[in-house]
Amino acid sequence: MSFDARSGAGGPARSADTDELRSRLEAIADELAEIAHARLRDAVEGGGPEALAEERRLTRARRSVLRAAALLGGPAAGDEASGEGP
Repeated sequence: MSFDARSGAGGPARSADTDELRSRLEAIADELAEIAHARLRDAVEGGGPEALAEERRLTRARRSVLRAAALLGGPAAGDEASGEGP
């Protein structure tokens, strides 16, 4: 990676790296959404409180992953993810 942690300088490779990582995080968020939906369906079909608690945990994890992906999208996206936008 072409990023110098001391100076904060990064070149085009850094942008490509973060774009790829953001894309991977978005894919992970999609997977978490699918699993959470399945757990919610299980809870509705009588899976009990464990399935509902797991769905909530998965949904919270998905939101966190989406925030991380948004932060990698750049300063404007990072502001929206943290709720600090205009």
